[in-house]
Amino acid sequence: MCFPALPCWALEPHEILVLANKNASRSVGLAKYYMEKRGIPEDHLIRLRITDKEWCEREDYEKKVVEPLRNFLKDKDPMGVIRCILVMYGLPLKLEPPEISKEEKRELNRLELRKDNLTEQVVAVPADETEQIKIIKSELKGVKKILSVLSKKDARSSLDSEIALVLEQNYKLSGWVPNPYFLGYRGKRIKNMPRKALMVSRLDGPSAEIVRRIIDDSIRTEKTGLTGTAYFDARYPRPKGESKNKNRSGYKPYDHSLYLAADHIEKTGRMPVVVNNKSELFQPGECPGAALYCGWYSLARYVDAFEWRPGSVGYHIASSECTTLKRKGSRVWCKMMLEKGVAATLGPVNEPYVQAFPIPEMFFGLLVQGRLTLAECYALSKPFLSWQMVLIGDPLYRPFKNDTK
Repeated sequence: MCFPALPCWALEPHEILVLANKNASRSVGLAKYYMEKRGIPEDHLIRLRITDKEWCEREDYEKKVVEPLRNFLKDKDPMGVIRCILVMYGLPLKLEPPEISKEEKRELNRLELRKDNLTEQVVAVPADETEQIKIIKSELKGVKKILSVLSKKDARSSLDSEIALVLEQNYKLSGWVPNPYFLGYRGKRIKNMPRKALMVSRLDGPSAEIVRRIIDDSIRTEKTGLTGTAYFDARYPRPKGESKNKNRSGYKPYDHSLYLAADHIEKTGRMPVVVNNKSELFQPGECPGAALYCGWYSLARYVDAFEWRPGSVGYHIASSECTTLKRKGSRVWCKMMLEKGVAATLGPVNEPYVQAFPIPEMFFGLLVQGRLTLAECYALSKPFLSWQMVLIGDPLYRPFKNDTK
């Protein structure tokens, strides 16, 4: 990979704006601790007042996060120096969809009844009346589609992914918005491409102590360099022939990308690489000295196979692995990986669809080169904004800073 026309390069401390929550214990204190460690200017801290729960209403987000943030950027950053927002421990993870009006609720109720009626009709119609069944199923499909739009469930998102577009005044909330940083869009005409976007990272976790450990591990690892083993957990055999891998849909392109990421790291000579393509995931005890990881698919069921090295980076490709970072008993991968010792991970707060994840070969390929920060590697490898993904880690972290290639 080469970088001559990249929109981001080696993010610096003065380009970061930190958001903390005055209503959450330890949030402001952790923000100040990080800012002092990284040399971020003291006036680059916004103290918000919002719920300390892991979700919040869209209206609260607009009033209590977007409004003060836009005011700061307008008044104190007119030249656009700020390139990255850091969301601190204590701020919500998830945004609810916009409120549904009374008229919309009535229409939803009517359509729900119609859906139930059509479902019963499909069962009641004799099996040999195929044309009638076809007509009923077609109407049922249309009703379900309208229900999906009216319920506004596709307007849910992570706070982090939404806040990346705080400089954009108007964009659709339903579905995703293309990410202008994404390398895969270079040279292409993409509809609805926003003109302005910020990078976003989050320092968060199950406890304030874990957040502090992430900060310390990241800074310490930068000095020595990340060492250990890279583990990739594929589900399919390696494809034969590059031409057969083009224009594939579904999971296989991401599975193939795991192989390409493994190949890239192996060629750099950074560390040993282990690829598993057996039907079962890596099992307990099989991944000692884990420094890098990417794999799939164990939904909300972390497999304790790893001995994480300080400063380790990895993520698991599954539907809702960042729905919570704090709920006791939850075994979602983001929460468990942070508890077990990783310094950086990422995941979705709701169903994202696989194509919303960062492309493994891009993310890890950029990371091991050592030139770009964690926040930049994530921004360049992730296709969408205003959607479900969250990056957890020090945005300035460069685990291979002293060994650039």
